[in-house]
Amino acid sequence: MLNQYEDILTIFELAEILKIGNTQAYRLVRTGKIKAFKSGKDWKIPKQTVIQYICEQSKL
Repeated sequence: MLNQYEDILTIFELAEILKIGNTQAYRLVRTGKIKAFKSGKDWKIPKQTVIQYICEQSKL
């Protein structure tokens, strides 16, 4: 799943994967719904946490 992406994603890649806007992607990481960390000014999102989020949302 998501083999074309590196193990650490950017906000813009997250938005692309989830087919959402950048604002919504920022909201997901700021609220902790998707686990991420900041490195300087940039958010770093482990690909595994995105996969986990997709699986959790699919169970609803």
